[in-house]
Amino acid sequence: MLAAATDDVVARVLAGVDLDAAPRKALRAVALGLFDAIDAHPWAGAQLAREPWRPALLEIYENIGRLLDALGVPGHALFDAAGALVNYVLGVAGQNAANARALADRKADRPAFLTTVAAQWSRLDPGRYPFVHKAAKQLPGHDDREQFLAGVDIVLAGIATLR
Repeated sequence: MLAAATDDVVARVLAGVDLDAAPRKALRAVALGLFDAIDAHPWAGAQLAREPWRPALLEIYENIGRLLDALGVPGHALFDAAGALVNYVLGVAGQNAANARALADRKADRPAFLTTVAAQWSRLDPGRYPFVHKAAKQLPGHDDREQFLAGVDIVLAGIATLR
């Protein structure tokens, strides 16, 4: 039953995306649609990992692969490029959903929690953790969806070098 529900969630995401739009725009829409769907239905992300042979994951790969092909990714790199993008999207979406559920289970306020974590990071040795000190300034106010899309853009930029 969970597998069928996951297939339905993914089908609704893909049906809501204009796959005839510019490939990069459509890829971002697919990625963000999956991110939001897994955030709303965290069990769907877990189900995709549990049964990767189900239609939902096949549809995700098919649509992302087709769009990457339309971007001009060479055939020899298409499988790896699709795998990298799919794994980024599903991995980050699943982790984001898990983090949100962990905060909800604790009845924690996200901004307050991130502010506390940022303060802890700021107290670490800056010689050992220079990046963490820089990131601590951005952590409390960051937007998970925006950061996710920035990651999609980074992956797509890397894929664009495969030509």
